[in-house]
Amino acid sequence: MLDFIVEKQNSWDYLKTCNLPVFIYGMGDGALKIMSVMEKYKIPVSGFFASDEFVRGHYFEEHKVHSLTEIEAILDDFVIVLAFAAGYPSLYQKINEISKKHILIAPDVPVSGDGLFTYEYCLEHEKEISEVYSLLEDGISKKTFSDIINFKISGKISYLNSCTTPKSEVFENIISLSAIENYVDLGAYNGDTILEFIELTGGKYQKITALEPDKKNFRKLLKAAEGYNNIEAFNAAAWDSDTVIAFSSKAGRQSAVSEKGTEIPARSVDSILGGKSCTIIKMDVEGAEKQAIIGAKETISKYSPRLMISLYHRNEDIFELPLLIKKINPKYKLYLRHQLYIPAWETNLYCTL
Repeated sequence: MLDFIVEKQNSWDYLKTCNLPVFIYGMGDGALKIMSVMEKYKIPVSGFFASDEFVRGHYFEEHKVHSLTEIEAILDDFVIVLAFAAGYPSLYQKINEISKKHILIAPDVPVSGDGLFTYEYCLEHEKEISEVYSLLEDGISKKTFSDIINFKISGKISYLNSCTTPKSEVFENIISLSAIENYVDLGAYNGDTILEFIELTGGKYQKITALEPDKKNFRKLLKAAEGYNNIEAFNAAAWDSDTVIAFSSKAGRQSAVSEKGTEIPARSVDSILGGKSCTIIKMDVEGAEKQAIIGAKETISKYSPRLMISLYHRNEDIFELPLLIKKINPKYKLYLRHQLYIPAWETNLYCTL
């Protein structure tokens, strides 16, 4: 039963039938992805705008980029489609302030993979979605699961506001850290999550093992790790086996496994640990979480490390990954949390005994 899903109309159908001018807020890859879906749905784009301080008379996709102030001066009623991610409190608040004045939709487009997250998609996966909901350990997790799914269908950011919790709550109520942690960081980026872990443990831990496939990010990671003991870093992707895979290196966090790209080494957690234990595994690997979990299957089954896994890169992640973890190790308790972010990125699964 999917009674907790109240949104039936997806954001694209709303935009197609709202009979209002539609302006895209933002430019870049996010806007291009959204535009491609809008073209498929035959949703006309009335124009683009950026924050006032970024408007300098330029064009994007043959449209002049306006400021919101300029659009408000000529139109009383229009719809805003948010086309970029917002994870900073000041920007998050700004978007919410805009949403109080205008209809604002943040359409869900998967970071990896194809297809759209619609109510019909949920009906296709009713069994899996219902099972995950029943498996979640606490009320916050169930509410987060419900709110994230309703957001992904509708694009209404009120659902994200409703379920956002601070990251500190995770370490207060779900995962407690000690001085003997053996931490595995998959998708360690530039070392930011390693430094966060070191700060949370007060610099007292047993070992840190980090994997980061992007060469530029890896160099930054090594720099960030300088001066800290017992850190072993691999310039490799997290995968289900030790192999070579194609990888697309892009700016910042956008690098990911790709059908086309440069061949890079990939490693499995089970291989790296060589049968030894670890106490925590964090996975944020841009859509390769399923493969990374399979590559840590023996470790997860035998040692039950606490898990922190991103659930937002692929449409199916939100139900497929919790069920995979539960299949590998039925003893786990499953928790879901969403930290401050628009769209539904920073939605994570936490697994403990």
